[in-house]
Amino acid sequence: MTTTLRMPGAPDELTLPALLLRNAEDHGELPALSWRDTGAGGWHTLSWAEVRRRVAELAAGYQSLGVRRGEIVLLMMGNRPEHWLSDLALVHLGAVPVTVYGTAAPEQIAHIVRHSRARLAVLEGARELARWEPLLDDTTARLDTLVIVDGEGTGADGRHETFAALAGRGAERYDPAAFEETWRQADAADALTVVYTSGTTGDPKGVVVSHRNVLLNALALDAVVELPDHAEHLCYLPLAHIAERMLGLYLPVFRASHVYLCADPAVVAQTARELHPAQFFGVPRVWEKLAASVRAVCAQLPEERRAAVDAAGERARAFLACQERGERPSAALAGAYAEARAEVLDPLLAAAGFDRLVWAASAAAPMPPEVVRFWAGLGIVVMDAWGLTETTGVSTTNGPGAFRLGSVGRPIDGVEVRTAADGEIEVRGRTVCEGYLRADGSVEPATDADGWFATGDLGRVDEDGFLWLTDRKKEMIVTSTGRNISPALVENALKEHPLIGQALVHGDGHAYLVALLVLDAELAPAWAARHGIEGTLREIAGHPEVRAEAERAVAAANTHLNRTEQVKKFWLLGEEWGPESGELTPSLKLRRRVIRDKYGQILDGLYTL
Repeated sequence: MTTTLRMPGAPDELTLPALLLRNAEDHGELPALSWRDTGAGGWHTLSWAEVRRRVAELAAGYQSLGVRRGEIVLLMMGNRPEHWLSDLALVHLGAVPVTVYGTAAPEQIAHIVRHSRARLAVLEGARELARWEPLLDDTTARLDTLVIVDGEGTGADGRHETFAALAGRGAERYDPAAFEETWRQADAADALTVVYTSGTTGDPKGVVVSHRNVLLNALALDAVVELPDHAEHLCYLPLAHIAERMLGLYLPVFRASHVYLCADPAVVAQTARELHPAQFFGVPRVWEKLAASVRAVCAQLPEERRAAVDAAGERARAFLACQERGERPSAALAGAYAEARAEVLDPLLAAAGFDRLVWAASAAAPMPPEVVRFWAGLGIVVMDAWGLTETTGVSTTNGPGAFRLGSVGRPIDGVEVRTAADGEIEVRGRTVCEGYLRADGSVEPATDADGWFATGDLGRVDEDGFLWLTDRKKEMIVTSTGRNISPALVENALKEHPLIGQALVHGDGHAYLVALLVLDAELAPAWAARHGIEGTLREIAGHPEVRAEAERAVAAANTHLNRTEQVKKFWLLGEEWGPESGELTPSLKLRRRVIRDKYGQILDGLYTL
């Protein structure tokens, strides 16, 4: 909980510009934003005072392009300073910055451009430009100007502008008095952003999120999360996702903390090893991949050392189990755990960059229990949270004071949670979004007349108030015998085996379940090498010994499932799924329809073999 920061107003009347002014006045010399200097190789850092000056100058630059209050401006960039600073600059003008996923297909971009009625977009470079330029001539869209960050000589036709030219013009035209007058027109009820959902099916919806939604959520999270003042945050997930918008932009302004921008998510583990952050958030797939990396390292240790890690892990899990039950660990257990931390676990965590970690969290999808157990064995409780874009991110979370491994915690302050007769989770509170943006610019309410938002997720609330997720309502499998099955439950059971990195279960309208299994890109080659098997991941997947081990993995998973949930047949794949290849959303959730279409013949074949 942050306790030393001055709040420049009543909680429900705060705005982001008011907090940035507070940061510049009270914490002006503290580091605010760092990014990798590609030329020198080190980190370039701006203080909070420098950030506010850059934001003011960029606001003048965007104003020179005619950006007005209430206008939506689209951004498609990675996690780089131009993106982060532009977002704040536009907010200070009263405009509404909207980040579009960098992996968005041309038809998705076209939908967002038309639906948002945006006339200006800021793009990273040539790769993005190719997908956006046709829309300049689209008579059904209003887009008329593209600002290019990495580009030269694109300003001749009046429809293209370089970011450097915009920033330079802003520095020349910056008027302190006009800037202060403009941002003070902001109101807590104003739209702070519109988040277009990544969409596992259909066109994305534009969720309107206000200053009030965001900052009340920040206050509630601050009451749960115990962090050092001005703690650093590693910002590597897309800013088009509500999780990174909250964690990498809005919460750092609220907390006056230090953001490190990681432009390439592939090097997040390397960056964590360098920075040793106090907090780390990852969607389940990120924690799975980090766990696989640590396992791969442990597998190379001498047998005696591996045994010491296993023994330390058992002590850690026993210690954390006492905390989970609300019990005080015995002196003997506390001493054994302290010894295990000092002699075994801390050196291992230091090698991963997690030795200073005081807050580890996950959300966006159910966390596989095996992954939770793995990190608990290192003394790290991954505090699972739950929420949606429409709830401004987190609605329920575990915390150090009360947690249940496997649950997604209790409601944060100001949020009510209940379940409908069919198990659908419903949420009410002031952090629920303003609604969905309509094509005419009006907002369609997302709640019913009593303020309840139907989330589409299924779950249950236990006797202690902890929420346990089942699955997405629309993703439940209904077999030909009428049984309802949670695919996530079965998939997580299959991924308990370290050889299996990803899984999709299929069986809607069929008498039994089948599965597509993807080999873990890190652990499978290591397993194969220990068994004298060489080759690419695809070649490994075709090896009889690997196939036999996969069969044992499925059989082991089936022992934890009831008869209708058990997988009868499977197909082993040697190519990892990801956002670029289309099988995952940018937030690393399965695109089930895409996968079923891509592997339709294989899935159909599993029912005829």
